[in-house]
Amino acid sequence: MAVLADVRPLADELERSYPVYVRNRLKFRVGQIVYVAFSLDETMMGFAFPKEERAALVAGSPDRFRLPTESDLRFNWVHAELAALEPAEARELVVDAWRMVVPQKLSRAYDLTHPAGPGDGR
Repeated sequence: MAVLADVRPLADELERSYPVYVRNRLKFRVGQIVYVAFSLDETMMGFAFPKEERAALVAGSPDRFRLPTESDLRFNWVHAELAALEPAEARELVVDAWRMVVPQKLSRAYDLTHPAGPGDGR
């Protein structure tokens, strides 16, 4: 069962990532692009995810993943129920979302410095 505390330190340490609060909701950005956001009650996590793959993700685990609101379907975005995720899985989703908004050289550098992957608890 993942909670915000499982992913916040990771999002804080990712290169070029910074937290912002919008209407009291925690979001992480790279530049002006939001790649992960949390609901007010911190039970839902929205994150960048390829549009072409999200229908399969949601259909495969509808108890864990949800499509964004209709107005947000144009974005590369999906929602997850944090409590339905394992902490390592939630961290992996955060890193994958971050990878979508940073240059490939930063993504490769992360891989070199974290060979065990984001699920290693760092």
